[in-house]
Amino acid sequence: MEYYRFKLNFKVRDYECDLSGIVNNAVYQHYLEHARHEYLKSQGVGFAELEKQGITLVVIRIEMDFLYPLRSGDQFFVGLNTERISRLRFGFLQDIYRLPDEKPILSAKVVGTALNEKGRPRLPAEIQELIASSLELDASGG
Repeated sequence: MEYYRFKLNFKVRDYECDLSGIVNNAVYQHYLEHARHEYLKSQGVGFAELEKQGITLVVIRIEMDFLYPLRSGDQFFVGLNTERISRLRFGFLQDIYRLPDEKPILSAKVVGTALNEKGRPRLPAEIQELIASSLELDASGG
């Protein structure tokens, strides 16, 4: 397991499981999204404020590797790191681990960008600063 800039704990709820008794694959995206939103809020980046500025954060690609299933009642956390992919794209590297044994459950890469009011890509200063600060922390060892 690696160092994460942000971690968020969860517990699997019964209704998130399919007939096989395991978490439905689509539910994992909800876990990842909620962790990203909580991370951004913890860093002072609010979706509502960005929308007022005419900026919309969007996901443009998701890669997910399912390693082991979660079941009802399992406790787990989502770990999150960020990366700069290009001038207009950023990435969230997210992993899910079951607790308390820290069994790897899922590994994902979520690529995003921001769109201005005309639908053109434009990374706001808040996102650029957030990605830059994460790169500085990573280079210094956390």
